[in-house]
Amino acid sequence: MTDSTKDTVLSFADARAVLGRTARLFKPYRRTIAIVVVTILLSSGLGVANPLLIRAIFDQALFPPDHRVDLRLLLELSGAIIAVGVFTSFAGVVQAWLAARVGQGVMRDLRASLYRSLKRMPLRFFTETRTGEIQSRLSSDVREIDEVITHVAQDSLANVVILISSVVAMLVLSWELAVLSLGIVPVFAWLTHRTGAAGHWKWKAVQESRADMTALTEETLSVSGVLLAKVFGRDADDVRRFGELNDKLTALQLRARINGRMFWAWVGIFFAAAPAGVFLVAALALRHGGHTVSAGTIVAFTALQARLFWPVGELFHYVIDIRSAFAMLERIFAYLDLEPQLSERPGAHSLARVRGLVEFDGVTFGYPKAERPALREVDIRVEPGQLAALVGPTGAGKTTLSYLVARLYDPDEGAVRIDGHDLRELTFSSLTDALAMVTQETYLFHDTVRANLLYAKPDATQDELEAAARAAFIHDRIAELPDGYETRVGERGYRLSGGEKQRLAIARALLKDPRILVLDEATSALDTASERIVQRALQPLVGTRTTIAIAHRLSTILAADAIFVLDRGRLVEAGSHAELLELDALYARLYREQFSGGVVEAICEDGVVYSEAASA
Repeated sequence: MTDSTKDTVLSFADARAVLGRTARLFKPYRRTIAIVVVTILLSSGLGVANPLLIRAIFDQALFPPDHRVDLRLLLELSGAIIAVGVFTSFAGVVQAWLAARVGQGVMRDLRASLYRSLKRMPLRFFTETRTGEIQSRLSSDVREIDEVITHVAQDSLANVVILISSVVAMLVLSWELAVLSLGIVPVFAWLTHRTGAAGHWKWKAVQESRADMTALTEETLSVSGVLLAKVFGRDADDVRRFGELNDKLTALQLRARINGRMFWAWVGIFFAAAPAGVFLVAALALRHGGHTVSAGTIVAFTALQARLFWPVGELFHYVIDIRSAFAMLERIFAYLDLEPQLSERPGAHSLARVRGLVEFDGVTFGYPKAERPALREVDIRVEPGQLAALVGPTGAGKTTLSYLVARLYDPDEGAVRIDGHDLRELTFSSLTDALAMVTQETYLFHDTVRANLLYAKPDATQDELEAAARAAFIHDRIAELPDGYETRVGERGYRLSGGEKQRLAIARALLKDPRILVLDEATSALDTASERIVQRALQPLVGTRTTIAIAHRLSTILAADAIFVLDRGRLVEAGSHAELLELDALYARLYREQFSGGVVEAICEDGVVYSEAASA
């Protein structure tokens, strides 16, 4: 839990705006809410009848003026008490069920809206926002609001009805005793508010400490975290850090629970003292021969006092929860109000019959808060069906170009075009249909091999899956897995080797069958043997479509139709492998640095591996 989850003091206008937006969330459920309100009014209001029935039992059935017990009346009044209890109990069940349906429905709608809003955000939003912050709003904030909406809202209404009905009943029974009871309420309310407010901040500290411990466990118990700890021998240190956070959480929870017991201690004191006050006033009235108070009235009044003090304490306690919920609703609404930095323009058209011509026309682009633009006035043209290679030192802007082709970002200046169409004029769906990417770090879901492949084409048949896997030289390996295509690959695919994950990613791209393929250093992390297999798997993709390959290893792009060399965001060279070697500039230097005195292996378009002595 971050600091931003703490309570904030809202202005009246802000609170009113949040309340209005929250009320609109309930609009689809207004009929159910009306039924809930009716059941609350009936069950909470009818509950006040019991003290009145008890007074009648004492004053008319057990101790009537003629001192003759009226057994029939006693049975009738007792039956009425039981009937009220049965009705209010069943009404409470119906009320709770309907309220839960409303609350869970609103939470479902809120989660769905928030998730849709986040999915509309471009890549830039997620690179600038902590994942933990997003998760906090999507899960923790919504969960706490759910608690307020499902319980606090309905309980508050019920407590208000109980409070009003109890005060009215007290005034009917004895205005003197009512004044005594109501006079104690402000002191009781102040004490419960003070105790509840202190407890609220203590529980907020508990939540923050629990969040810290959760973050540590997520980081250190993930596959990557466990691997890192074992490689560096930091298991004992992680245990120590967890122990410190665990001790802190335990201490905070103890203080919070003691504070909660203090709250209920004050409630118990007032519950014990209030009847004593009624007895004292009644005794004084009898002693001085003034207005007498019947035994039934005294018993009924003590019952009504419990109905009076309990809702007062609950309502003051709920004020804190509601204030916290308002702050969290503000955070959620802030995400819902985010406007995506990339959006589909009105009137955007689909890209039909894609040929695969890709152009960068005077493209300049910079990341927020970067010292310099990632790309500056870049002009590149890749003809349909060509294999184009992007080469350059780290930080030259190669991956940024791939992001712009996929329209994960828009250029600050210039345009990126496919078949002459500016990407900003195209629909997102037609662009994603035309393009696929195979990245250096393959992302696989913790799901089956089949599910990971179907992510590219959900309606693919088994024959299509196997054809794509065979083309990517991964089908035989899948067949060796315990459950074949139904085998779960583990978190981020950790049950597979690096080469197997890459080939699975290639099979996924083959299944999509795009006209434009972007290979972002798809073999740079592999050993030579795995690289050769992946290169063979890439041939069905490269030979039949426009391919843009980004590589640090020049061995993967020697057969490229065109090589574009980038340096510090600028296009500095362009040509074939032979032409760039003859130019003897940056590309030639990079080539010599990698292969000086060695042998370069590459794959021609026909898939045959050949060797070439590196030029000195």
